[in-house]
Amino acid sequence: MNFNTRDIDFDFVKHRKKFFMFSLILFVLGAIVLGVFGLNLGIDFSSGTRVDVQAGQSLTVEEVNNEFEELGLDPEEVTLAGDNNEIGVARFIGVLSKDEIAEVKSYFNEKYGSEPNISTVSPQVGKELAKNAFIAVVIASIGIIIYVAIRFEWLQGLAAIVALFHDAFLIIAVFSILQLEVNITFIAAVLTIVGYSINDTIVTFDRIRENMKFEKKVKTFEDIARIVNASLVQTLARSINTVLTVIFAAAALMIFGGEAIRTFSIALLIGLVAGTYSSLFIASQLWAVWKGKQLEKKRFKPAENEG
Repeated sequence: MNFNTRDIDFDFVKHRKKFFMFSLILFVLGAIVLGVFGLNLGIDFSSGTRVDVQAGQSLTVEEVNNEFEELGLDPEEVTLAGDNNEIGVARFIGVLSKDEIAEVKSYFNEKYGSEPNISTVSPQVGKELAKNAFIAVVIASIGIIIYVAIRFEWLQGLAAIVALFHDAFLIIAVFSILQLEVNITFIAAVLTIVGYSINDTIVTFDRIRENMKFEKKVKTFEDIARIVNASLVQTLARSINTVLTVIFAAAALMIFGGEAIRTFSIALLIGLVAGTYSSLFIASQLWAVWKGKQLEKKRFKPAENEG
């Protein structure tokens, strides 16, 4: 099927500098927020103790705090989980001693007839988990670059990775602003968004490649811009429909999924919006700019050789 790349409803590439500037502003603001507030690391990445109190009845945050005060302990944070808020989740900075853990288990077992689940993470384990999470993201990024470079070309692979880091940084910045807990489920959400975003980007790149086949001559940036615009118009409806479908699912998880997966759901919602934006307005635009410069160099090389 032959696509007429000259019939374009909206010139995306023409407004590329606005998209880049918007992302740059977000990046600068995000960096400032991270520098000021930092991240609210959960016990998965910092030393701490988590106590899950199984009450078998509805609890309140005040009740759980009072129970720990009876034991001379002061939780850093208390949240509720379960269908009827029958689970109290208390988080402590630092690792509770063996005597304290034994006392907590005995107290709540006697009060509610169920021994609480207690998990601790030492500073060494926290650092190891953080290191492994970073390595996982790096390995995923390298694999994506290799795949896209082989499937398409290295410039598109590089543009895709820039878009992915754009998405990941935006999620991190929002979590820093809201001081939401960064834990293992957060990393799972980031890796999920990496997979979703690259899928959307590859669909766009695939359409660009198909449209380039129908152009007899692609020699200037204007030719590239026309192809990118046409490709984005052709994939826009698909991208919007897909992200809306997934957003509905993620929103349902956030509302009805409970406290345990709320972090995952929020990160997923932020990442879905950022991923769609970067696929349409960052990755393809960056590739258009870089490809245009590459073609320009090829045009001027013969002239230099002749001279």
